[in-house]
Amino acid sequence: MKRFRLTLRTRLTLVYGALFVAAGLVVIALTWLLMQQQFLLVGPAWDSVGPIPAEERAEPLPQGTGEPADVVIRAISATQDQALAALVTWGVIAVAVVGAVAVWVCWLMAGRMLRPLATITATARRIADAPDADRRMHERLNLTGPHDEVRELADTFDGMLARLDAAFDGQRRFIANASHELRTPLTLNRTLIEVASDQPGASAEVRLLGATLLEINARHERLIDGLLLLARSERELGERRFVDLADLVEHVAESTGDADGAVRVETDAAEAPTSGDPVLLEHLVRNLLQNGVRHNLPEGGWVRLETRTAPDGRAMLVVSNSGPVVPEYELPTLFEPFRRLDGERTAGAPGVGLGLSIVRAIVQAHGGEVALASRPEGGLVVTVTLPGERYDPAG
Repeated sequence: MKRFRLTLRTRLTLVYGALFVAAGLVVIALTWLLMQQQFLLVGPAWDSVGPIPAEERAEPLPQGTGEPADVVIRAISATQDQALAALVTWGVIAVAVVGAVAVWVCWLMAGRMLRPLATITATARRIADAPDADRRMHERLNLTGPHDEVRELADTFDGMLARLDAAFDGQRRFIANASHELRTPLTLNRTLIEVASDQPGASAEVRLLGATLLEINARHERLIDGLLLLARSERELGERRFVDLADLVEHVAESTGDADGAVRVETDAAEAPTSGDPVLLEHLVRNLLQNGVRHNLPEGGWVRLETRTAPDGRAMLVVSNSGPVVPEYELPTLFEPFRRLDGERTAGAPGVGLGLSIVRAIVQAHGGEVALASRPEGGLVVTVTLPGERYDPAG
C-alpha cells in the first residue's frame, strides 16, 4: 500500500497558516489581558464614591435598590464582562475567517514559489522514465527569474545534464571509432592465416592451427560487428520508413535458423505495421531468432516468432523458445553487454554476449519497449512493442 505523504506545498501552507492563526490568538489574548487590567484599575475609583445625600437625589430610589453608587458599579461590571466576552468571541471569529483567507493565499503563493521545482521534477522524471534516457540528456531547463536558490539548483541540474550528455556521446563515439579501427587488423589477420594455411606444403598441424585461428578471428569479427551495430543502434534515427514486422519475420525465418535442423522455427506473422530503420529492425528480428536457436535444447527444440497489432495500435513481436529454465532474478541482467546466464565470458561460447543488448538499443531507438519472461517449462519469451504506423500508399 502506498504510504500517504504531504507535499511540500501543503506543508508550507499548513505551517504558515498555523503561524498566522497562532499569532491572531496571541493578539486576542494580549488585548483581553490589557482590557482586563484597565477594568481592574477602574474598580477602586468607584469604591471611593459614597452615598448620595437625599437632597441631591433627582428622584427617590425604588425600594430595595440600594445606594446609587452600588447600582452603577454593578452595571459597569456587567458591561465590562460583556465587552470582554464579545472581544473574545468576535476576535476568534475574525481570526478564523481571516485565517482561512490567509491559508488560501499561502496555498497560492506556495504553488507559485514552488513552480520552478515542479519544472525540475517533471524534466528529471521525463528523462528518467524515457526508454532512451541516455539520448535525452540534451534537454535543458533554462530556468529564468531571480538568481535565488531555486535558480541555482536548476543551473546545477543543467550542468549535470550537459556533462552526462557529453559522457554518453563520448562513449558511443569511442565504441564506434575503436570498432572501426579494429576491423582492419582483423581482416588482415584472416587473410594472412588463410594464405599460410592454403600453402601447398603446409603440414596438417599448420592447417589445424590455421583453422583454430580463423575460428577465433571470426569470433572477434562478430564481436566488432556487434559493437558497431550497438553503437549505431544507440544513435537517434535519422529517417523513418514504413515497415511491417510480419514481412521481416518471414524473410528472416527463411534466411536464418538452425543449419542442421535441430531447432524447429515456427512463424505466425500477422500484420504489425510500424516505422523505423528497416535494416536495424531486421537485425532485431535476426538477433532474437539466433538467440533463441543458440540457447535451446540439444534436440527437439523450437523457436516461435509471432507478430500482431495490439488493441491500442502498437506493433508487437513475440519470440518464444524452448530451452533451459531461466531464473527470474537473471532476467534483468540478460540485457547487459557480455552477460550470459552462467555469468561466464568464455572464449568458446557460441555468441559474443551482445544479442539482447543490441535488441534493447534498437527498440529504444524506435521508441518502443522490450520485456523478458521465463517459461516454467524452460526457455524465454521476448516481447517487443513498437509504435504503430498506418500504411499510406501515396507516401
